Amino acid sequence: MIEVQNITKKYGDFVAVNNASFKIAEGEVVGFLGPNGAGKSTTMSMITGFIEPTSGTILVNNFDINKKPTQAKKQIGYMPENVPLYLELTVKEFISYMADLKLVKRKEKKDEVDRVINVTGLENVKGKLIKNLSRGYRQRVSLAGALVGNPPILILDEPTVGLDPKQVIEIRNLIKSLGKEHTILVSSHILSEISQMCNKIIIIDKGKILRIDSTEKIEKTATDSSEVIVTVEDEENKFETLKKTISNISEIKLIKENKTEKVYSVKYKGNEDIRKILFKECANKDITIVEMKKKENSLEDAFLKITEEGGKK
Repeated sequence: MIEVQNITKKYGDFVAVNNASFKIAEGEVVGFLGPNGAGKSTTMSMITGFIEPTSGTILVNNFDINKKPTQAKKQIGYMPENVPLYLELTVKEFISYMADLKLVKRKEKKDEVDRVINVTGLENVKGKLIKNLSRGYRQRVSLAGALVGNPPILILDEPTVGLDPKQVIEIRNLIKSLGKEHTILVSSHILSEISQMCNKIIIIDKGKILRIDSTEKIEKTATDSSEVIVTVEDEENKFETLKKTISNISEIKLIKENKTEKVYSVKYKGNEDIRKILFKECANKDITIVEMKKKENSLEDAFLKITEEGGKK
């Protein structure tokens, strides 16, 4: 659906995007991550045809964005960061206006406007002026504008910026539902949201693509070992001696303790489930396990590790 081939964007001597290449297949929901100034918005603007690359090629559903811009742009619904809205219009008037801009046929316009209002959950506020809406509803209106014409591709730049936690969840669920029928490229500073919405991640920093992989594989790069958190009753401090008897444990670290319990971080290597081994060994040493849970690697940890390593190259 989207193929970016060796694109570079320069502003004088400053290189905003440096020889970037990636592909997004039909039906994928892809997270586009990078620190501020990494080149995310510039790349998205080039894909949508708002700015031209200095060099390289961008194909949108097999249409070259520079050679066939009209056909390419019809494939895309774009929601830029902090998209301006016409505050004196009602929600329905704004969506109708977007339908006119996108040349929706007159006989299809009413049904299309109603469809978009329904999909974005704006039915209860369609008659209200946009200036009277909450930030969350304004984001929905912005997204509705991108959805008009039912483009196969959605490009969403920071769709949850400035929202409260409840509004973030609502927009996240809306985007996940849209992923069933659209190919989506979405950027966000809220990495936990990207982790829950996207099945693939592209990480960019200083204009260069650092990593492209599934969300699951990228999260696993956060650490070279796996980790479990174990709470035990262990008055004689026998738990730490397990490192000597269990070969694939690389570290046992006391996190906190009170009068009756101690909480340890246990890092280990290998694919074997360390929890089964710990249960057996603790029983042998008369150590009572109160709680044991596997620590999940986070996208935040992986993102920091990848960008730090990328900065050293």
